[in-house]
Amino acid sequence: MPPKGKHRRPKARTLTRGFIAASTGGAALALPLIGATSATAAQPAAAEKAAPAVAAAAKKSGPTTYSVVAGDSLFKIADARSVSGGWKKLYEDNRQVIGDDPALIHPGLKLTIGEKAKTKAKTPAKAAPAERADRSETRTAVAKTTTYANNLDGWIKESLAVMAKHGIPGTYEGIHRNIMRESSGNPMAINNWDSNAVAGTPSKGLLQVIAPTFQAYHVPGTSMDSYDPVANITAACNYAADRYGSIDNVNGPY
Repeated sequence: MPPKGKHRRPKARTLTRGFIAASTGGAALALPLIGATSATAAQPAAAEKAAPAVAAAAKKSGPTTYSVVAGDSLFKIADARSVSGGWKKLYEDNRQVIGDDPALIHPGLKLTIGEKAKTKAKTPAKAAPAERADRSETRTAVAKTTTYANNLDGWIKESLAVMAKHGIPGTYEGIHRNIMRESSGNPMAINNWDSNAVAGTPSKGLLQVIAPTFQAYHVPGTSMDSYDPVANITAACNYAADRYGSIDNVNGPY
């Protein structure tokens, strides 16, 4: 930010005093005359010179457009672009483009960074007849709900929706990749042979989470059963975000 200009109080101008003699019945009276300097006339010229500098300082950079690529998430984009307000602000500004699910962004999607995405103005609807308006007042709005398939694809998508509400980063690809390595997609998988199992806390579920970790990183609104697919995925991603920044950064035992 350019430093603020220092404003100085203009010095009092020296008044030029003179005297003029006025005759009143033969007697001369000395009357003072006050002459103004030409400083006032110079002020407009100075203001004109300062105008370009003020205009240049007030100029700000405009918003930018970002094209989503494979592996992107709103969290990752907001973090890389230093979006004030994080992924939630980025989603709020681009909700008309993304839709109701902030976890579902596809390659090629154009996001506006820096201001709310503009939408086409809608043509005002014509006023309905009075009788029709009365009937519309009695209608009850139906809340839109999202249903998810009871399979690996549905579990991941539901987990991503919960993660988005709690600000937990992660993408479909990152979650799926780690699930296939840890459990091959079996929500009832359990490891009874490694050091955790020997210590009495075997790894369980799709992302092989031990009980203490599941309890510490359990996300409100999901089941307390560590075998529950959505609860298991969400808790594991919450843990991975805390330790590695995101489940996307996990490429081996974690």
